[in-house]
Amino acid sequence: MRRLITFALLCVVPTVAQTKHPFTFEDMMKLKRVEEPVPSPDGKWVLFAAVDVDLAANTKTPHIWIVPLNAGSDQKAVPHSSPEGRVGERVLIPDQDGDRPRWAPDGKRFAFVSTKIGGSQIWIAEFDSASGTVTARHMHTNIATEADGELWSPDGKNILFKSDVYPECDGTPAEEAACNARKLDEEKNSKVKALTFTHLLYRHWNAYKGGKRTHLFVIPAVFGGDSSDTGEVHNLQRVPPARDLTPSDYDAPVFSLGGQDDYAFSPDGQEICYTSNHDKVEATSTNNDLWIVPATGGPAKNITADNPASDSTPLYSPDGQYIAYRAQKRPGYESDQFRLMLYNRQTGKKDDVLGNSLWDWVGTFIWAPDSSGLFYMSTDDESRNKGQTTMFLFNFVHGMKVTERRHLPKQTTTSTYTAMIEKRITRGYDDDLAIAGGSKTLLFTRMSVQRPPEVQRLVIPPRIDPYDLPKGEQLTHVNDAALSEVSMSPLESFWFTGAHGDKVQGFLVKPPNFDPSKKYPVKFLIHGGPQGAWGDDWSYRWNPELFAVNGYVVIMINFHGSTGYGQKFIDAINGDWGGAPFEDLMKGLDYAEKTYPFIDKDRECALGASFGGYMANWILGHTDRFKCIVTHDGMFNTTSAWGTTEELWFPEWEFEGTPYTNRAMYDKWSPHLSATNFKTPTLVVHSQLDYRLDVSEGFQLFTTLQRMGVPSKMLYFPDEGHWVLKPQNSQLWWKTVNDWVDQWLKK
Repeated sequence: MRRLITFALLCVVPTVAQTKHPFTFEDMMKLKRVEEPVPSPDGKWVLFAAVDVDLAANTKTPHIWIVPLNAGSDQKAVPHSSPEGRVGERVLIPDQDGDRPRWAPDGKRFAFVSTKIGGSQIWIAEFDSASGTVTARHMHTNIATEADGELWSPDGKNILFKSDVYPECDGTPAEEAACNARKLDEEKNSKVKALTFTHLLYRHWNAYKGGKRTHLFVIPAVFGGDSSDTGEVHNLQRVPPARDLTPSDYDAPVFSLGGQDDYAFSPDGQEICYTSNHDKVEATSTNNDLWIVPATGGPAKNITADNPASDSTPLYSPDGQYIAYRAQKRPGYESDQFRLMLYNRQTGKKDDVLGNSLWDWVGTFIWAPDSSGLFYMSTDDESRNKGQTTMFLFNFVHGMKVTERRHLPKQTTTSTYTAMIEKRITRGYDDDLAIAGGSKTLLFTRMSVQRPPEVQRLVIPPRIDPYDLPKGEQLTHVNDAALSEVSMSPLESFWFTGAHGDKVQGFLVKPPNFDPSKKYPVKFLIHGGPQGAWGDDWSYRWNPELFAVNGYVVIMINFHGSTGYGQKFIDAINGDWGGAPFEDLMKGLDYAEKTYPFIDKDRECALGASFGGYMANWILGHTDRFKCIVTHDGMFNTTSAWGTTEELWFPEWEFEGTPYTNRAMYDKWSPHLSATNFKTPTLVVHSQLDYRLDVSEGFQLFTTLQRMGVPSKMLYFPDEGHWVLKPQNSQLWWKTVNDWVDQWLKK
């Protein structure tokens, strides 16, 4: 009805050009946060979850959406209630939260995660492919320790999922479930909230582990019910208790911040491969190994014990011959090069598929449906120049020796899994790869600095010209309407000579309604990691467009240590935190000031989080060129940060030991030892639940600034971790940060 009314009004009033307004925080909160595409087995439909933010309610709620695979770029998002709803994407289950949809092999059902009843649990929905509708749904797990991360077995008979349990609970599946429920209830009702620790890594990122471990469980995919089922607890008595496949005092799978799963079913459904770290001191170890275990349970076998560094993200080839995975070579270094490996399930042989030809990290990867090759994400020269990524396809020929890989440097190889042809498929800032219906249709998400992720579709042509890549097509348009009303600027790239005489890349974003004849103040953003990078991607936390919107030029530098420029460039930051990176940042800003006449070099503010917060603290003691500083969750005292962090492998690699074995290195790069030089007005932001960089780092810095008489303010969040995620907290963060910068640059 709304569309008809709008059309009628257009017939009787003059057409007025739509005026776009500058992008605001409220606009950003209206955007739906699209997750990975999940194509149906019959190739007709694509499921995905999208998160809605309710700023007033201070909530984020995911919902399951669906879109026909053949929806074209001219199909726009329409309301769920619209009779045209099936033309484009629509919410599939509007009256229930839902996340991580996963199809059953027959395409007649899908599983998803919902918090509707009993916390996070696995639900199953019956699906009618002809109409693209859900006909029934029911709750499939109801365990006290909750469940998520579900996967269907290839035969559709079982579902694998994760749950955080007490490893001391032993016995039958029913006895283990009862034990876990009892211990949770005791903890909840106890007047004593004390915890006892017996080993390191007792807390991680934003939570204390409380003696629990992440384990993998399998449960039969029993389904019953009728079409009248509306989503309540249904037939749970018919589902046997879930069986723990990884019973041990280890996380199996390991902790992950996202990305590909660290576990997978074999194609015959008889075996599961997962990632687990069994080193004695987990807090100092990156030695994740791949383990295999029968899907019916039993002893697990370590298949990568010969590699003391990380092995992760296993994925079986569809023909069952191999397990592809990502591996690193240097133990203790979480930012070592990620290589693409193949494990031969018959011989046990492991092979570095790409060998020395691999220039950068391998990201997300998937198998071709016929097991003839692998699609994977990385970078090449052209995508790097644009701050993007490149999708590659490697085709394999087994049992042959080849001395050249096309489009890559020449080299010899003795691999029996040699990649005969490397093809660049597409470029953009892409991720979340999937293949639809066993065909040559690729699905992935694409984003840019001006647009959050949306699902893309790409039909791979038989022949690919590396200089004229096939164009993807946007499949979903959930944010088109909101984005059509706002004004944002594109990302611009520049290069300059930085530390060691190396070429270093920077980026610039101009404010809306930019006037080249004017002078603009600068927000100088410093990325975290430090092994991270700025690029043509979207962020809800450090969004360049939102920083630029109120009349600022935003400048970002990918200093030594940044990803996307080869492993040598990444490694350059090790043991040199305040050296080459600081030099790059200052030289990059010098270059921008000289190159762009619209920059007002007398009005500049430096802002950074995590390593960016460390660098902001370092800048405090080493230059007075900035009029203000914002430091979020930054390291202030390298020694105290070592003693309060959880992932000890990180500082012990970066500073080459502990403060007791290499105190000189810790002191050399500690910002707190330059406190007598602090003069720049500084906003300190830190959160109580940040266990990567403890809140004491922020308190120490604020105390120092106050005692030194430096104009300063602290924004403290008692309910956030390393990232500020709650909508209203985020709103306060943006207001406080922007007001602080305005105070010192717009007097």
